[in-house]
Order: sequence, then structure tokens, then C-alpha cells
Amino acid sequence: MTKMNSPRPFTHIDTWVFDLDNTLYPHHVNLWQQVDTRIGEFISAYLKISAAEARVIQKDYYRRYGTSMRGMMTEHGVRADDYLAYVHQIDHSPLEPNPAMGAAIARLPGRKLILTNGSTDHAGAVLARLGIGEHFEAVFDIIAAELEPKPAPQTYDRFLRVHGVDPAKAAMFEDLARNLVVPHQLGMTTVLVVPDGAKEVVREDWELEGRDAAYVDHVTDDLTGFLERLSRK
Repeated sequence: MTKMNSPRPFTHIDTWVFDLDNTLYPHHVNLWQQVDTRIGEFISAYLKISAAEARVIQKDYYRRYGTSMRGMMTEHGVRADDYLAYVHQIDHSPLEPNPAMGAAIARLPGRKLILTNGSTDHAGAVLARLGIGEHFEAVFDIIAAELEPKPAPQTYDRFLRVHGVDPAKAAMFEDLARNLVVPHQLGMTTVLVVPDGAKEVVREDWELEGRDAAYVDHVTDDLTGFLERLSRK
């Protein structure tokens, strides 16, 4: 599955930037569903409200603030450390090693970086299970972003500055189309990673939108295959 609307090419790319969750592993693993559940538990306990009420707040903050954590910090003064420590206590065992993806990433010319709204601890656990951590130069997480999540423009600016990335020579891989708006404006080649249509996934409707947006250069439901094709060019 590849979108072709005069997309930006990859011939000039020297920096490859990847989101983590639901991007570097398949959506249908539903690992993020565990985090999603723990976020609801945290909100319910912190605000002393029912699970149903917490769910409404969780999804509202996620959509309005970029992460539920940012909403809880802004609206209720939650400490990021407490939140992150709780919500990322999950079972990473559903993730399986992906040597084919690792080999494809290794063959891409230039640097490879991760830009995630999660924590470095969570990223480290995911990369270790996938067996691909050695291919990445660095992880830029929510702490490095000074707790400002994607799609905040200042987060991308900070990421580019910290790692000395020229956006005109960079590609961004993401599972949420809204997180590609700013990268595309900055000049990055953008790739939207969507669920395999043959698998069951747990996503909000709005999270699956944006495939035909002008700021999405390429769309794929098979990241490993997509990267293998790129590395052969």
C-alpha cells in the first residue's frame, strides 16, 4: 500500500526519524492498549472518579493536548514522573524480535533516531524486545521534549535542534497523521504507517484518519517491506 500524490522522494534523505508505538511494531499487537488501560486507571484513581468518567477525560485530553498526561498536568497538576512510572508498567512480551526490520533499517543510509511521546524506559523495552535498538543513534522522548508532546511545533523544533537534523534531508515515520503536519511543513518527507487491514486493531476513529492528507507523502501498512524496498533503491 503506497500513496502516490507527487510525494516527496527519499533520494536526498540522510536522517530517518521514527515514532515508536504502533509504528515500529504492528498495530494489531495492541501493546498500546495496555498503556491505554493503565492511563485510565491512573486518571480514575487520581481524580477519584469512575472508570467510565475517567475514560471520557482521558480521550478528551489525548485529543486536545497531544497526550492524556499533558492534559492531566495542565488541568490537575499531575507530576510527569508519577504518571509515566505507572502507565508504562506493562507486559512487553507480545512483541517479537523483528530481524528483517532491523536489517532494513541498518541498510538505510545515514542516521536513525526515535521521536516518541513515551519515555526512554518504555522505548528501551520496546526496542530490546524487537531486537533493533542497536540501529538507533538516540531516543528523543517526552522528557527531552520538556513534557510538550507531538504534535506541538516546539517539540519538533527542539528535536531538530538537539540532534542537528536538517528537516529538508529527513524522513518521518508516524502512525498518527496529525503528527506529520508540522514535519511536512518543515520540509520532511512523511510516511504514515497504518494498520494491516486484515488484522483487528483497537483505535479511535480519528486516529485512523489522514491517509489522503496533503501532508502525508507516503502510506504503508507494512513498514518492514516499505523499508526493504527503500534500501534496495
